[in-house]
Amino acid sequence: MKPASLSVVGLGPGDACCLTPQARMVLEQAQCIAGYRLYLELTPPELLYGKTVIATGMRHEEDRCAAAIEAALAGQRTALVCSGDPGVYALAGLALELLEARGLTTVPFSVVPGVPALCAAAALLGAPLTHDFACVSLSDLLTPWETIIKRLTAAMQGDFVCVLYNPRSKGRPRHLEQALEIAGRFRDGTCPVGLVRKAFRPGQEVSVRELANFDPTGVDMLSLLIIGNSESRVSGSYMLTPRGYMRKNS
Repeated sequence: MKPASLSVVGLGPGDACCLTPQARMVLEQAQCIAGYRLYLELTPPELLYGKTVIATGMRHEEDRCAAAIEAALAGQRTALVCSGDPGVYALAGLALELLEARGLTTVPFSVVPGVPALCAAAALLGAPLTHDFACVSLSDLLTPWETIIKRLTAAMQGDFVCVLYNPRSKGRPRHLEQALEIAGRFRDGTCPVGLVRKAFRPGQEVSVRELANFDPTGVDMLSLLIIGNSESRVSGSYMLTPRGYMRKNS
């Protein structure tokens, strides 16, 4: 039997209103949907009804991708769901690597974009990403911590707004403290730091604080941080990084 297809689908930040029409269409047409249990809970239930559902736990990414590939090889239109965008710290790359390793590059494959977590968080914070920015994950499960420090230091030194994914977990409570210490070498204490937790999900939390007074203890893996550049500022209850239009026109 010829394989049907494998699509890696971005669900966006979590609320069904942020699911793109393209993603919804692919999920409607899928015969099998695979994903991490939490992400399947974020999938509108009507899109799962009557379909084969493959659920795996945390840190079983390779098993999840392999199961989705097998479903596609069995002839099912298969969707592998990810939160945010599947190409941003998600499974589009791993799925493609596994297909490549097995010599299955002829399997119909597509990536369906979703609203990335950083865009959802930025929208809730106001306008923190309207100039150059860099994204760094503080998880050292797949990347050596020394490499993460090197990248973060370079981004801070280059005056990029810095988005921190996977900022703090029980297994690495000190990583975020070290990241904030690095930021303090290149930013004033008044530099705004935006914190968004559970963006567009029940229990959503949004705040903007000064770097010097930022308390990392309330941050977890459901959080995303945005540290401003040298020109970022607080505007009312929002975080603003000017693009330069006002300076150009003054």
